[in-house]
Amino acid sequence: MHGVKRVRYSKEALEARRQRDQARLKEYLALTEQTLVKKEQNDWSQEAFDLTTRLLHLCPEFYTIWKYRRNIMLDGIFPRSSPLEINELLSEELSLTTASLKLHPKVYVIWTHRRWCLENVPDGPSETDPNGWRSAYWNKELYVVEKMLDADARNFHAWNYRRYVLASMPIKRPEQNELAYTTRKIEANFSNFSAWHQRSKVLTSLWEAGKVDPHASREEEFELVRNAMYTDPADQSVWIYHRWLVSRGDDSETLHREIASIQELLDEQPDSKWCMESLVFYKRILLRNQASNIIDAEREVLITQCLRLLDMLQTIDPNRRHRYEDHAAEVKKLGDVT
Repeated sequence: MHGVKRVRYSKEALEARRQRDQARLKEYLALTEQTLVKKEQNDWSQEAFDLTTRLLHLCPEFYTIWKYRRNIMLDGIFPRSSPLEINELLSEELSLTTASLKLHPKVYVIWTHRRWCLENVPDGPSETDPNGWRSAYWNKELYVVEKMLDADARNFHAWNYRRYVLASMPIKRPEQNELAYTTRKIEANFSNFSAWHQRSKVLTSLWEAGKVDPHASREEEFELVRNAMYTDPADQSVWIYHRWLVSRGDDSETLHREIASIQELLDEQPDSKWCMESLVFYKRILLRNQASNIIDAEREVLITQCLRLLDMLQTIDPNRRHRYEDHAAEVKKLGDVT
C-alpha cells in the first residue's frame, strides 16, 4: 500500500505465521464439516448454534451458516423461550454483527442478518408497551449506522442500511433532518456519491409531498453542486448529481444557464474531462429536445462545439476513444434534423 513502510520479517517469524495460518485453516475445515453435518440433520440444538458462532468468527462471509443459524433460532431456540429470552438473544446477535461489521463493513450477509434480528424482535416488554423493545432498537440502530458512516462516509452498504432503518422506524424521522445530515456529509467530502444519492431520494420525496417548493429548492441545489464542481471539477459524483438536477432538460432557461456556468469552469480548467463531457451532454439535449426552438445557425454552432469537445476528449481520455467517436456520429445525425 502507498505510504506504508515495507516490513522485512525473519525466517522464524514467517514460519510462525505459516503455522498459525495452517492451524486456523485446519480449525475452519473441521468446524465447517461438523456444522454442515448438523445442518443436513436439521439439528436445531444449542450445540449446533454454538458451532455456528465459532465458525462465523472465523469466516463471517459464510452465508449458508448465517441462514442455518437463523433456522436454529426459529425452529429450536425461540419455541422454547420466553419473549424476554428471545429479546436478550437477539440483542446478543446484534452485538455479534456489530463486532463483525467493524472488521468486515462491506459483507452483505452480515447486514442481512442484522435486518433479520430487528424484524424478529417480539412484543414487549409488557402488554401495555408492546413496541417498547422495538422502538429502543430502532432508535439505537440509527446511532449505530451513523457511527459506521463516521468511520467510512462512502460505505454504500451502510447508506442502504440507513435508508432501511429510516423507513422502518416506528416514529419517523423528519425528512428535513435527513436532508441536513446529507448536507453535513457532502460538505465534509464532496466526493461522497452515496450522500448525493441519498440527497436525491430525500428531495424527491419532499417535492412529491409538497413539503418544499421544488423550484426554490432546486435552485439551492444548483448553488450547492456548483460550489462542489468548482472545488473539485474531477469528481464524478458531483457531475452525476448535476445531471439529475437538470433532468431531461425541459427548462430551456436553466439548461442554457448551466451550460454557460460549466463553460466558465472549463475556461479556468481547460483539461477538465467532466466539464467537456457535460457540455457535450447538455448541448446534445438542446439539439434533441429544443430542436424546434433552435435556428439553423445556432444548430451549426452547437454541433461544431460538440464535435470539437469530443475530439479533445479523445486526446485527453484515449481509453474511451470509441465512445466519443460514437457520440460524434450521433451529433452529426442531429445536424440532419431540420
